[in-house]
Amino acid sequence: MSVMVARKKVVRKWEKLPGRNTFCCDGRIMMARQKGIFYLTLFLILGTCALFFAFECRYLAVQLSPAIPVFAAVLFLFAMATLLRTSFSDPGVIPRALPDEAAFIEMEIEATNGTVPQGQRPPPRIKNFQINNQIVKLKYCYTCKIFRPPRASHCSICDNCVERFDHHCPWVGNCVGKRNYRYFYLFILSLSLLTIYIFTFNIVYVALKSLKIGFLNTLKETPGTYPSTSLTVLTVLEVLICFFTLWSVVGLTGFHTFLVALNQTTNEDIKGSWTGKNRVQNPYSHGNIVKNCCEVLCGPLPPSVLDRRGILQQEESTAQEPCPRGPSAAEPTDALLRGVFRQVTAVFSPQVPAPPLSSVEMSEEKQQMPGELLVPSQDAGQAE
Repeated sequence: MSVMVARKKVVRKWEKLPGRNTFCCDGRIMMARQKGIFYLTLFLILGTCALFFAFECRYLAVQLSPAIPVFAAVLFLFAMATLLRTSFSDPGVIPRALPDEAAFIEMEIEATNGTVPQGQRPPPRIKNFQINNQIVKLKYCYTCKIFRPPRASHCSICDNCVERFDHHCPWVGNCVGKRNYRYFYLFILSLSLLTIYIFTFNIVYVALKSLKIGFLNTLKETPGTYPSTSLTVLTVLEVLICFFTLWSVVGLTGFHTFLVALNQTTNEDIKGSWTGKNRVQNPYSHGNIVKNCCEVLCGPLPPSVLDRRGILQQEESTAQEPCPRGPSAAEPTDALLRGVFRQVTAVFSPQVPAPPLSSVEMSEEKQQMPGELLVPSQDAGQAE
């Protein structure tokens, strides 16, 4: 005997989300698919700091101050925390329209623009929106089937519309948008300070060693055990990495500091949205550097609208399973109830005493009993 069983598998929403993103830890971590440069970023930061803590910090803590490795550790931990927060978080992805919503938007557009004759180009799908007495255009996204909110843009790498889209950064392996821009800015700021810090104290380390044994002898030192000799070749390697990293990271930090002061995004600056020929003023700027910085870096952080870990239940195909035999599985519920009813009736039913048997019936009963011999009685002999 077999039973048809329908099983339901719990599916999270992140497993069905469109776009080119990867998810880890059951949807808690969200990144772009291209993560090779992000791993290079981790390698450079971890490698450079590991060499600095292993060799130069030990010498400088003894010769100068023990606060040097402490402050370096604080900068390193802060930079790593903001990097991971930027890389693993939702930048502000806007969900795509459902089929019913997309059909309704299409009907609304057709009702507004009317039927377009064949051979003519349809008018652009835009809506005008007023912000601070300034007209802002909302553009239609043909991929997501929605009118994008102000300052949003579609990322061609992640294939998603991102709210307050700044840019896609391969060094952090994610888009930079409304929900992670502040962490991105704090990351490049702390990384700039950490790079300057390591670069400066590497030069101080080489200078202190050169005062004792000379610069050429310092470069000729062979690897050994602290404090007699040190790995000066690795120190020079750290100086070179920090030197070439310094210009790009510090320059990027200065550029984004300028954008934060104006409450502007990289995407708007590249397109010249507020500095073009029309000379349209930025409707999002408060006209005050402090207010703009407070809004961008200290304003309320909106929650994610993706609901990545929401549950979707999908019913699988039915399957046949053998039904085990036993009293609990073979007997249905009504059979069990009938058995209980019989026991209760046997206990509570009135018992009628049987009438006594006569001598003739007793003799007949004895004759019917197997294995016993019939013995003629005395009355029978006398009768004969």
